Amino acid sequence: MAQKPSIPKGTRDFNPEEVAKRNYIFSTIRSKFELFGFQPIETPSFENSDTLMGKYGEEGDRLIFKILNSGDYLNKVNDELYQSKDSNKITTKISEKALRYDLTVPFARYVVHHQNEIDFPFKRYQIQPVWRADRPQKGRFREFYQCDADVVGSDSLWQEVEFIQLYDAVFTALGLNGVTIKINNRKILSGIAEVIGAQDKLIDFTVALDKWDKIGEEKVKDEMRSKGISEAGIVKLQPLFQLSGDFGAQINELKAILDTSEEGKKGIEELEFISKGITALGLKTASLQLDVTLARGLNYYTGAIFEVAAPEGVSMGSIGGGGRYDDLTGIFGLKDMSGVGISFGLDRIALVLEDLNLFPETITNTVNVLFINFGDRESMASMKAIKALREHGVSAELFPDNKKTIKQFNYANKRNIPYVVLLGETELESNTYTLKNMISGNQQQVNLAELIATVKS
Repeated sequence: MAQKPSIPKGTRDFNPEEVAKRNYIFSTIRSKFELFGFQPIETPSFENSDTLMGKYGEEGDRLIFKILNSGDYLNKVNDELYQSKDSNKITTKISEKALRYDLTVPFARYVVHHQNEIDFPFKRYQIQPVWRADRPQKGRFREFYQCDADVVGSDSLWQEVEFIQLYDAVFTALGLNGVTIKINNRKILSGIAEVIGAQDKLIDFTVALDKWDKIGEEKVKDEMRSKGISEAGIVKLQPLFQLSGDFGAQINELKAILDTSEEGKKGIEELEFISKGITALGLKTASLQLDVTLARGLNYYTGAIFEVAAPEGVSMGSIGGGGRYDDLTGIFGLKDMSGVGISFGLDRIALVLEDLNLFPETITNTVNVLFINFGDRESMASMKAIKALREHGVSAELFPDNKKTIKQFNYANKRNIPYVVLLGETELESNTYTLKNMISGNQQQVNLAELIATVKS
C-alpha cells in the first residue's frame, strides 16, 4: 500500500470549516483597518536576501528561510569554499532570495521603492503569509499569516494611541474580551542598559530580557551573565523585576530608577503621553499594562513596543505585537521617515477563539438551500429556481446525482445546510416548491417568490 503524502512540519491543511473561520477573522480585522483609514497593499512572498538579512537580529536571521538559486546553484562555490564548510559564506553564493520573515521590513522596502508615488503620512494594511524556520509548537508555525497596519511619515504619538484603540476595536468585534495590551519603550530599555553599564550590550540585554515570561528571572540573569553583563549591573536591575501597582505607580518607580538617563526619561515621557490619551478616550474591553521586560528582541524598534496577551486562563503566547521604528527605512536609503505599526497573529487568535467557543455558528454555513435531485426534468426546473435565488443573493445548489432521497438529506445535514427544497412531479404540476427547514423539521408549500422571501429572512 502506497504511503500517504505528508506536509512539512509547521504547516497545515485547512478544511472548509477552518477556512470559513479564518476568513471571519480576516474580514473582521480588515473592516477595522479600513474604519481607521488604512489602505491595502501586497508585496512578494520572497525578497532579495539582502533586504531581509540583518534586520531582525542574530536570532531572527537564523529563522529566515533561504531559497536556492535556480539551475546549478553550486557553480559560484569554488573548491576552497566548499571544503571550508562555512555555511554562512556558502549560503551567500547559493541563495540570493529568501521567504519574507514578517511584513514590516518588506513594507519599509516598499515605501522606499515607491516613495515618489506615496502621499505621506501613509497608512497601510497588509494581510499575507510569512515564513519562519522556527521549532513548531502550539500556536507557533513555520508558515502563518500576519495582519499588519502601519503608519509612516509621522512621529506623532497620537498614532500609538490610535493603534491601542485599533487593537481594542478588533478584539471587541471578535468577542475576545479581556485582552491585555502590554506596552514598553525602547528608550526605557536603552536607559536601563545605560544605568547598569551595559550600553555596548543593548541587543544582548534586550534579547535576554524579552525571555522573562518564558524562562523566568534566574535564567534571564544567567543569560545576561553569559553575554558579559556584570554582576553589579544585574543587581541594579532587581527593582525592575519588582515593579508593582497601576500604570502611574510603575511610571513613578521608573522615574527614580532612570533618573540619570536622558534617554530613559524621554521614553517615560512618551509612555505618559500615550497613557493619558488612552485614559481620556477609554477602551471597550481591553486593558493597557506597562511591562518593562517587554523587548521583543528586534533591532528596529526605537520607541513604543506593543504586545497583546490573550485573556487570563488561555494558554497562548502573544496574539499581537508591534512598535515604533523611526529609522527602519533609513537602512534602505530613505532617512528621517518615522514609522509605527502593529500586527495581529491570525493563527493564534483562531486557536483562542476556538478554545473559548467564540466563533459564530453561522459562519460555516456556505450554502443556504439544497435542491433534491429527482431526475433531469425536475433538475432543470430546480436549476431555474436556483438561478433566481442566486440573483437575490441566496447561496443555493442542486445535488448533482439522482440518488436515494435519504442520502441527499444526509448530505444536507453533514454540511449544515439549513433548507432543503423538494421539486418533484407533484410540485411541477402545481408550480410550487416544498421547502423544509432542516433545523426545525417544518416544511411548507411555497411559490418562488415565497421561497426567496422565506430563505432570505
